[in-house]
Amino acid sequence: MEIAVLRHDEVVRLDPERVMSLYAELGEREAEHVVERAMQEMALRLGAMERDWRRRDLAGLGRDARTVARLSHQVGMATMGRVAADVAAAAAAMDVTACAATFARLRRIGDRSLAAVWDIRDMSG
Repeated sequence: MEIAVLRHDEVVRLDPERVMSLYAELGEREAEHVVERAMQEMALRLGAMERDWRRRDLAGLGRDARTVARLSHQVGMATMGRVAADVAAAAAAMDVTACAATFARLRRIGDRSLAAVWDIRDMSG
């Protein structure tokens, strides 16, 4: 018997122009503050989503996912924003199976997305 190992290799899509436009609009210092605050808030919300999921609090999961989606779009994290919006939609529909699948995907891309934004941010300075 052979055991298959499934690897989820998520493609992270960023909008580097969004990040660069933040820097152009706000200046380097203020843009860095916006990106840092957004990323810190996303990390907190992702932690809250873990707690929501363990408690099966779909209303809380959806609320936190909407915040992650909004913040992701603000700093150019296109894939993460779209997947977070999918989690919120699944939670609003009270679809536990879809929540499990989309939240698992959000977990997989979360770290990669955060790292990619830091890489783009570093290129701007």
